[in-house]
Amino acid sequence: MNELHTHYRLLLGLDSHWEVQEVNLSLEDCRVEIVLEFVGRELVCPDCGQASGRHDLAPERSWRHLDTMQFETAIQARVPRCACAKCGVKTIAVPWAGKHSRFTLMFEAFAIRVLQACNNVKQAAELLGLNWESVHTIVERGVARGLARRQVDQVAHVGLDEKSFGHGQSYVSLLVDLDASRVLEVSKDRTTESAEQLWKSLPESQRQKVQAVAMDMSSAYEEATRQFAPQAEIVHDKFHVSKHLNEAVDQVRRLENKDLKSRGDDRLKRTRQLWLFREDNLSEEHVARFGDLRDSDLKTARAWALKENFRWFWSYQYAGRAKTFFQEWYGWACRSRLPPIIKVAKMLKRRLDNLLTYMRHHITNAATEGFNSKIQNIKTSARGFRSFANYRLRILFYCGKLDMMPACPSH
Repeated sequence: MNELHTHYRLLLGLDSHWEVQEVNLSLEDCRVEIVLEFVGRELVCPDCGQASGRHDLAPERSWRHLDTMQFETAIQARVPRCACAKCGVKTIAVPWAGKHSRFTLMFEAFAIRVLQACNNVKQAAELLGLNWESVHTIVERGVARGLARRQVDQVAHVGLDEKSFGHGQSYVSLLVDLDASRVLEVSKDRTTESAEQLWKSLPESQRQKVQAVAMDMSSAYEEATRQFAPQAEIVHDKFHVSKHLNEAVDQVRRLENKDLKSRGDDRLKRTRQLWLFREDNLSEEHVARFGDLRDSDLKTARAWALKENFRWFWSYQYAGRAKTFFQEWYGWACRSRLPPIIKVAKMLKRRLDNLLTYMRHHITNAATEGFNSKIQNIKTSARGFRSFANYRLRILFYCGKLDMMPACPSH
């Protein structure tokens, strides 16, 4: 074995069972081919681990490896097949690649880093010189590897939330570890059955340790949680509560604007966004205009005041004081003579117990909302997914905080 062969053998981290036989360079194709040969005597069955005799050599295979000086590099070898008394004829495992993989472990690790850095599959594929199918295979193998390694013993607070999928009214449901800000699992739709699938992805011993679950007011999520994690307290997400209140304010605005316009009053024209933001978040050009509207006798101004006042509910440290505040706010809301506000107030009263749990756990689905930009980028870069399975893989790849790196051979 010459110095070049020794050089590549060391770079590949080969054990004593394999040697480099040839290194072929093609300047025309910008490609390096490293031909390996098995020189070991003992064969081990890849399934049961028993020592076995040699059966024959499998047909020559090729594995994509890390580039050599910007030249695409591949490993080629005929891998021995053993005759296992228990499992039959099996192709032995090779130290540089995983089972059924067309890439070396080092290349897979590099590709995963590129994919994570790019956040865009198309760009990563171009940098790696791979087609979509090859990149998808690496993503699929990485996610499977990460899920197999994942430790979820310490998950105390989880979130259940929905995200849009594809076009129209299609959704997926997410199970999120709120403490670690990672997606644990994804299921299709936002039904009780889909929520049950999410819970089933956790072992029963883990489900029993969940202390609290943040969710919207979906009965589907609540039913599944009561069934699979009955000890967990349900915390209705404050951002979803704010969404309901904002929608109520907007309904009041639209009804009042229609009435005012019929009388030639356009004070509420093009003011929708003003009522949805907190006053301290308004731009300077809108502050003066909004101040006049806020201090007016408009119904929308009263609805906005009720919405803003409810923010104090979340600031209480003790459930008893928060409950007292809610009762006062509820009375004010019911006396407002604003049907959209009254409707939301009654809904919140029915769910009050699951609002007061916030004072004990202080959890929200903010972590889930934080995934929005990543998930939107996943959807945009893929220009829509043909299947839910692919969408799930990408979410877990980019948002699961999985340990997806293959165990590369040591040098």
